Amino acid sequence: MRIIISPAKQMRIDTDLFTCTELPVFMEKTEILMRWIQSLSYEEQKKLWVCSDKIACQNSERFAHMDLRKNLTPALLAYDGIQYTYMAPAVFEDGQYDYVQEHLRILSGFYGVVKPMDGVVPYRLEMQAKAAVSGHKNLYDFWGDILYREVLDSSRIIINLASKEYSKCIEKYLQPDDRYITCVFGEPEGGIIVQKGVYAKMARGEMVRYMAANAITEPEEIKAFDWSGYKFWDDLSSDKEYVFVRTEVPGKPGK
Repeated sequence: MRIIISPAKQMRIDTDLFTCTELPVFMEKTEILMRWIQSLSYEEQKKLWVCSDKIACQNSERFAHMDLRKNLTPALLAYDGIQYTYMAPAVFEDGQYDYVQEHLRILSGFYGVVKPMDGVVPYRLEMQAKAAVSGHKNLYDFWGDILYREVLDSSRIIINLASKEYSKCIEKYLQPDDRYITCVFGEPEGGIIVQKGVYAKMARGEMVRYMAANAITEPEEIKAFDWSGYKFWDDLSSDKEYVFVRTEVPGKPGK
């Protein structure tokens, strides 16, 4: 069984906690992307990243001096977003790193597929970026079906905790024998269940931590997830979609 998640836009460097011994599997294609971005003017880079001058300057500088094989941070610690905060990998207990290394895969516009302990450098490149590289119309075309083939293991079971921007890289290539389950985390609102971005990211991170803490290897075991007030709703779920609903919504983050 494999679990797929999205990366985070913000990244950090931490070379102290772990020594990286592996690189992401698609380094040759990553090097093509790096050289292409380095060849762009600053204005072209900023347009590619769709960001402020401050963020564009930071990332332009990163790419100008980028070395994909030095000063590496394990991917699970490098990404610094809400999902990763609630996953809390820095405080994983014995066995949890081994679990995620075997089962968890991070999808990336720059690296393709990343294992949690693969060494990465800070970068900015979203999968939906308008990047026409090496004759390909965009990054979905650039990566093709190799991300799907890399993610799949012998069980042919994939638990989707990624955003649509990244999950579509996999969904396009699914085969009849695959079992692909998307977890939905929602709140009741106006008689319907609504999935809100921030809360969904929190819950996705907690779901990874829950699965690692309980060494889950079968999809049915996920249904017992009850962190942060979420409960599995059988009536709203199907074989392809597990719906978790929180009926008591706390205050917004930071309150």
